[in-house]
Amino acid sequence: MRSCLPAAALFLVVLPGTPARASEPLPVTAMSAHYGFNGRSSSIIDESGNGHTLRVISFQGGRVRPVVHGPGTALAFPGKCTDRICPHVALQSAWSADLNPGTRDIGFGADVLLTAAQTSSGQNVLQKGYSVTSSQYKLQIDGIAGHPSCVLVDDRRPIIRVVRSTVTAADGRWHRLRCQRSGTRLEIFVDDVLRGRTLVPANLRITNDMPLSIGAKGAYRDNDQFNGVLDNVWVRISR
Repeated sequence: MRSCLPAAALFLVVLPGTPARASEPLPVTAMSAHYGFNGRSSSIIDESGNGHTLRVISFQGGRVRPVVHGPGTALAFPGKCTDRICPHVALQSAWSADLNPGTRDIGFGADVLLTAAQTSSGQNVLQKGYSVTSSQYKLQIDGIAGHPSCVLVDDRRPIIRVVRSTVTAADGRWHRLRCQRSGTRLEIFVDDVLRGRTLVPANLRITNDMPLSIGAKGAYRDNDQFNGVLDNVWVRISR
């Protein structure tokens, strides 16, 4: 699903006043999945201890490469490509019911580095499921302006519910992005500041048999390839 969303999509409510700040981040061991990318790039361990190891899938020579980020490393994805055939790559887990939130609260996010010259019509940071064929949660970077957004899709009614940040994340600096579904609120934070909020049904349910996919929705041609650098990708589902 690209960022050109259908009329059925429900969008953010713009927030007035001073932006709110997110709560302190939880430790890695409290996450449902966490990837710091500080080991081998061929097989990426889930640092939460829950076993959701990632494998690299690619097309036309697509690859990820480690780059220095703070005391560790991050992963750079293929750069922007406008050719008819481009290198594509994604990181995918095995399917696991542990990564399906159902109707429970869920948070997910990543540290993102993207320049204004690297944006496109839509780039996926992480997702599980598809909006048309199953259900979904997703963090993406929308459009040439590079505004991050969060997406939820119910497994019974395929309405795409979206909250989009009021600020860009595509300025050549690291940004910490966070999506949070808490009851009927879907919120997006950029650098721990609340940048958008919308309402979702209390019974919205996300359950599918798809892998967690990072950096793109797959390695095929129309994969919404992410073209920047990612670090500290995580998912947390309330118990």
